[in-house]
Amino acid sequence: MIKIVIIGSGNVAHHLIVAFENAQKKGNSIELVQIFSRKREKLSRLVDLDRITDDYEKLVEADIYIIAVSDDAIAKVVDNLPFKNRLVVHTSGSFPLDALNDNNRRGVFYPLQTFSKNKAVDFTTIPICLESENPFDYQILNTVAKSISDSVFAINSEQRKALHVAAVFVNNFTNHLYQIGNEICEQHQVSFEILKPLIIETANKIMVLSPQEAQTGPAKRNDTETTLTHEAFLLDENHLMIYKLLTQAIHNNGKKL
Repeated sequence: MIKIVIIGSGNVAHHLIVAFENAQKKGNSIELVQIFSRKREKLSRLVDLDRITDDYEKLVEADIYIIAVSDDAIAKVVDNLPFKNRLVVHTSGSFPLDALNDNNRRGVFYPLQTFSKNKAVDFTTIPICLESENPFDYQILNTVAKSISDSVFAINSEQRKALHVAAVFVNNFTNHLYQIGNEICEQHQVSFEILKPLIIETANKIMVLSPQEAQTGPAKRNDTETTLTHEAFLLDENHLMIYKLLTQAIHNNGKKL
């Protein structure tokens, strides 16, 4: 039985707790023995309070300690750990493995997904990217990852950084474009719901086509008349700047063909 401690109470920690609890109920060879959180009550609806601590000195012995906190808090958490030579991993997409101090064996357990506490996810579909300093620790990470996901990858720190940057483009930036679309709809009393089938179809297309093959629209067609009409319509300077930048990027990409 692999014993796990999670340190953190944010979105990633929340979903990992749920995933490990579900995996444990299904008879997987893992056990979530403790959670560290400075606000114990935040997690009380997920696990009993006696399994939550707010004192580093009271951390129990485990096979793996998963730090699921913001990037700027990782180093501070690691420095507060009162033990040595145990397997300590973080869940960050951009924090380097070697940025952790070497008091403990170091690793990465990075689930590549967007997490919101109030939105349930199917963890079995979420890619988990792993990195460790030795094969023995990798086997522990691999066993833990496969207890909750069907998609596990060995990824080094440089590759993980590339994935994280790519994820910002396909997730965070794309979601901001949804927000702009929503604002334009609201300004003109049009329901954003009308756009949702288009959003779904766009996402579905890249499951069978490359993004380049799936690209459509006036920029792709070099339809200057339509793009100028759109630019004249956009009164918000930020919206206009983004529209022009993306139009030019798509147009330039077409020239590479």
